[in-house]
Amino acid sequence: MAERYSLIVFDWDGTLIDSAGTIVECIQASARDMGLSVPAKEQASHVIGLGLYDSLRIAVPDLAPERYPDFVAHYRRHFLSREDRMLLFPGIRDLLERLSRAPRRLAIATGKSRKGLDRALEAGRLAAYFAASRCADETHPKPHPAMLLELMEALEVPPERTLMIGDTSHDLQMAAAAGVDSVAVAYGAHPEEGLRACNPTCCVASVAELDRWLSLNA
Repeated sequence: MAERYSLIVFDWDGTLIDSAGTIVECIQASARDMGLSVPAKEQASHVIGLGLYDSLRIAVPDLAPERYPDFVAHYRRHFLSREDRMLLFPGIRDLLERLSRAPRRLAIATGKSRKGLDRALEAGRLAAYFAASRCADETHPKPHPAMLLELMEALEVPPERTLMIGDTSHDLQMAAAAGVDSVAVAYGAHPEEGLRACNPTCCVASVAELDRWLSLNA
């Protein structure tokens, strides 16, 4: 059977990497460092995947924009000290290996910086699986469709042959704006109810379920 999708685009944090909880910890610790109101877990989780300024505006709304660089410095310090904790979800490497053997290409669309993604790809020995990637500091951040539009143009794949997989409403909104199908994974940052409200093509609860769905539908 011919593959339905020629391009499968993955989000990074909370989709491939089990990092959502650590990101929340880092946001909360940075707010504490700066004497700001510490955002609740739900508030901090919601901003995962957004661009820097949108994230700070939502997570720490009482932070003046001129103090954003200070917050970023605190966040980076906390994140780097925890980076070794963040591992692939069990089953993800096998899934990427299987998908990469098929005549299709894989890509990444992430709210991470280019420097951060490159470091993570190298540490995890994952770069070979992906034909291309787009980061939030290279183009319009999610939920703007630019990342997907640029990836499709670069890899010469039309929207109807592209699939976006992500764990946040930002990923699913980006997919809808780009005119591509999407799979929501409910094991990451955003709760299942909010993901389903975005009307993804499918919503799965585990990596194993994602693997089964892709085997049957992608």
